[in-house]
Amino acid sequence: MKITNVAIQMDSIDSIDLEFDTSYLLGKEAQDRGYNLFYYNPIDLEYENGLVFASGYFIELKEDQQNYYKYLSSTKEKINLANFDVVLIRQDPPFNMNYISSTYLLDQISSSTVVLNNPTSLRNCSEKIYPFEFKKYIPPTIITQKISALKKFLEINQDIITKPLYGNGGEGIFRTKISDKKLQGIDESNEFLEEPLMAQRYIPEIKEGDRRIILIDGDYAGSVARIPQKNNIKANFHAGGKPQKSELIYRDNEICEALQKDLKEKNLFLTGIDIIGNYLTEINVTSPTGLKQVNQLNKINLEKIYWDKLEEKFFN
Repeated sequence: MKITNVAIQMDSIDSIDLEFDTSYLLGKEAQDRGYNLFYYNPIDLEYENGLVFASGYFIELKEDQQNYYKYLSSTKEKINLANFDVVLIRQDPPFNMNYISSTYLLDQISSSTVVLNNPTSLRNCSEKIYPFEFKKYIPPTIITQKISALKKFLEINQDIITKPLYGNGGEGIFRTKISDKKLQGIDESNEFLEEPLMAQRYIPEIKEGDRRIILIDGDYAGSVARIPQKNNIKANFHAGGKPQKSELIYRDNEICEALQKDLKEKNLFLTGIDIIGNYLTEINVTSPTGLKQVNQLNKINLEKIYWDKLEEKFFN
């Protein structure tokens, strides 16, 4: 069996940042292999009479920073997604009800179409909560809506990080030290927060950066350290973190091996795990980035490894 048609569900192609965007890399490699490339937005998904459709465009991707894509039709085409060999889910969080609803729809596509990452697994494996399945590798952590519980956690740990469960790009992350006398970034006037919040003990090795480790079909493929700007706790590239070459250090290899079997079984085919010091902090499953930086620092092409592994696993 051979791949002919590939669909990519992603955010607006007009607004992607080519410096960081992994979807473009994956799409361009698919095109270079002779696959037809169809692009659509999550809002254009529809379920109708037992079939799942998307309205979008067949596109051509180009290596031109100013003119990097071309629609191959003047109007959107509505196509049954079962007509595609592969559907890539690549829209960014926030992981809200719209995101969840799209996974339910994609679950209904014929099993003859490979959908990655697996929509059921995307829905079940929250990026900040999924690491709980590997709890020996995570720092002291709580999730709560109670202000009093956060204060108690701060009292015990003296220095903590708080972050929203379903955001991205480092948004809403704050550090609070016991000497601050109050929780940073949190309105303490109410007894409960509007939504649950994660708090973790501050890991001082963040000064050395966090490590984004790319796993393809559960196997280690490459890594990059993201170095935060001076006096900044956020190492995310979108928050100003700078890429630096990194090998597997501390407990990285042990953590990768611990995750491997579960990622393969769940068809979380492309993941980006975040490690600070000895601690696993996130398992990014929705639309992990960092491939371009790993490529540049190591003179490799992770997008080629991605499609090689995909072809071997699903189309041999």
